[in-house]
Formats: sequence, structure tokens, C-alpha cells
Amino acid sequence: MMPKPKILLLYTGGTIGMVKNFETGALKVFNFKKLLQQIPELKQLDCDIETFSFEAPIDSSNMDPSQWEKIAQIIIAHYDAFDGFVVLHGSDTMSYTASALSFIVQNLAKPIILTGSQLPIGDLRTDAKENLITAIQIASLQENGTSVIKEVCLYFEYKLYRGNRTTKISAEHFHAFTSPNYPALAESGVHLKINDAALYAPEIKSGLQINYTLDGNVAIVKLFPGINATVLQAMLSIPGLKGVILETYGSGNAPSSHWFVGILQKAIEKGLHIVNVTQCSGGRVNMGQYETSTLLKEIGVISGADITTEAAITKMMYLLGKETAPHNFKEQFETPLCGEMSL
Repeated sequence: MMPKPKILLLYTGGTIGMVKNFETGALKVFNFKKLLQQIPELKQLDCDIETFSFEAPIDSSNMDPSQWEKIAQIIIAHYDAFDGFVVLHGSDTMSYTASALSFIVQNLAKPIILTGSQLPIGDLRTDAKENLITAIQIASLQENGTSVIKEVCLYFEYKLYRGNRTTKISAEHFHAFTSPNYPALAESGVHLKINDAALYAPEIKSGLQINYTLDGNVAIVKLFPGINATVLQAMLSIPGLKGVILETYGSGNAPSSHWFVGILQKAIEKGLHIVNVTQCSGGRVNMGQYETSTLLKEIGVISGADITTEAAITKMMYLLGKETAPHNFKEQFETPLCGEMSL
């Protein structure tokens, strides 16, 4: 008889870990040691659950590379002892954390599933229980003694997504996340349906790859009609800046003005890495399709293809943290590392 899968539940902070004092209405952090008392349905799952919580849980607005490293270190410290990991996280920056973890810890043989909720765990209409229960169930799925899911994922409102393909789309609805350019990995209904064709197949033979070092000397610049030379020059001249995610229009289009292209070209010649991603919620950058993007391609702007902004900024931090050689940076960014973009 196969032993039950062991799942580590890690609470970092966020709405899902809150309970309401019904007399005062105030929210307080939930005691996860009493998890089974609060959610007895978890006893029906065919797995053993252990919990771990940040000593001082944080709002996800305060997430940064040091916190991503902390999450990764906790997972790696327990990696051999558990079969899957569920990270409870505030929804506001969950897609950034999921993307970052996918680059920090690669070639996983086990799932890391992030989830959270829009309402606290003790609320009458909460989405927290379903998200938590199903995330744990998915993390414990095994076939022939190995995990079905072997990547960093995000589970929310009946759907499991590849973490580095997600973005938050609503602050009010339970359907708070989407994966605009990649299908869901699983869907929870009457039955749990796994989309086997969409699952990531890492190169397990090469073993777990870990790189905690992320370089935060990056910025996101969103184009808008009326952006001027003074503003753009100031943004690209920030001391110590190494990389910029440039959010362009449509399929990667930008102003073709001489001043605009000139500022970008000088910045690239000085060693700044500039990646072109689209502002659109779905679709991909295709530099050269229109005249307004052909110039960007000619001066060496990097194509983000169909990557999300969240994955683009964390991938840039990762590649800079690895001290990727400047002459290799463009090629490495335009190459999928862990399913974050399509060729």
C-alpha cells in the first residue's frame, strides 16, 4: 500500500489567512495549527497535511525578491520530506510571486501551487475553502508514485493555471485571475479534469536547479499617447538601471518618432536591456509586423513574445541575477526557460 502523499501548506499572508471577529468586524490572522478544526473537510483528502507560517505574515503588497527567496528556501528545506507544496498568498501580487518562483526553482519533480482568496476564510460566502481544499487535492495527485503536476502553478476559482502565465484581472470577482495566452492546466467541477497536454514536462534528469539571486535594478515603462522625450529620458537614465520592460501597443508597436527611437537606441548602446511586451491582455509581440515596430527590432529591442508583464519583469531579475553575459542576454530572454512564453 502506497503511503499517503505529504503536503506542506505554507502561509505567507493575505486575505485567505484571515478570520473575522464577528463582534468587532476586525480581521486577524488565522491560527493554521487549528486548520483541521476550522476546515474539517480537509480530513476527507487522501493526504497528510503539515503547516508552516511566516513568523510575521505580510500583505502581498509588501512582497519583494527577498520574500520570494524566503518562500523558495522554505520549500527547498522541506523538498525531500514532502510530495507537494501549497503556498497561501495575497492575491494582489500572486502572479509576480508565482512567476518569480518558477525561475528561482526550476526542473521541479513536485508541484508548488499558490492560492488565496477574495474573502477571509471565516466569511459566510468565502471562496477560501474551495480554493484551499482543491489546491491541496491537486498538489497531492500522483500516478505510479510520482507527482502529476511538476511546476509552479496558481489555483483560483475552479481553475489551475501555469503560474508564470497568469495575471490578476479583478479586485472584486471570485474569478480574479486569467491565463491570457495559455490554457488552464486543470478545471475543477463535478470532476477534476486535468489537461495533460498542457502540463509542463521538466528535464528531471538534470535535477533541481536553484538560483536565489534576483537583481531588482529593473523598471516597467508603459507607453501612452503623449509620452515625451523628457519623461522617457528620465526613466531610462535612472542610476544603476539594468533592464526595462517596455509595455507597447498591440503587437509591439511604439512611436516611430526619431527622438523616441533615438533615446531607446542610446540606452541599449550603453548596455540597458529593453524588452518589448504588449499592453494588451492577450496576444503577442511580433516586431516587424508593422512599420512602427520594425525600428525597435532594428535597434536591438528584445521580443517578449506572449509573456506576461509579471513573468517578464521577474525573468529579467533572474537573468540579471545570474549575471548573464550581455551578448547572450537577448537570446536567453527570447528562449522559454520554464514554459513562461511560446516560441
